[in-house]
Amino acid sequence: MLERFYPDEYLKSIDDIDFEMYYKNGIRGIISDIDNTLVPHGAPADEHIIEVFEKIHSLGIKTCLISNNQEPRVTPFAEKVNSEYICNAHKPSTKNYIKAMEIMETDKNSTLFIGDQIFTDIWGANRAGIQTVMLEKINPKEEIQIVLKRIPEKFILWRWRKTRLKIEKEEIR
Repeated sequence: MLERFYPDEYLKSIDDIDFEMYYKNGIRGIISDIDNTLVPHGAPADEHIIEVFEKIHSLGIKTCLISNNQEPRVTPFAEKVNSEYICNAHKPSTKNYIKAMEIMETDKNSTLFIGDQIFTDIWGANRAGIQTVMLEKINPKEEIQIVLKRIPEKFILWRWRKTRLKIEKEEIR
């Protein structure tokens, strides 16, 4: 039951993602959340994130940002990183994950999703059949509705880690 919320991978930051490996494994499009995934909530695209997106694009991977935030937040960020975007995405609804794949001309097998929240980002991508990478939140200061969701999220991540360890032990045998 909790498996529907599990990410495929859980990493500290965007810098820990092996984009070359994903490209070699057929990923041609990346859908990403913005706030607390790429930058602290509300922060503009900084030089580091611009360089990360340049690297992704240089590999031949297209990008599309999807955010539950509104256009005044999302548009300038997307323009700075040279990415397609969808604002007011209503995650975890699958509608805009599918729309993002259409924009990038990818499908669920050639798309990767990156986000920081289980109940919006990861659950929506999982429901759309997209491979997921969950990143640790960048900034601990969050709106109260997000803080409250982080409580059950901790339990789900604990179960996910426990499940992963069990699988790894069985693979060694």
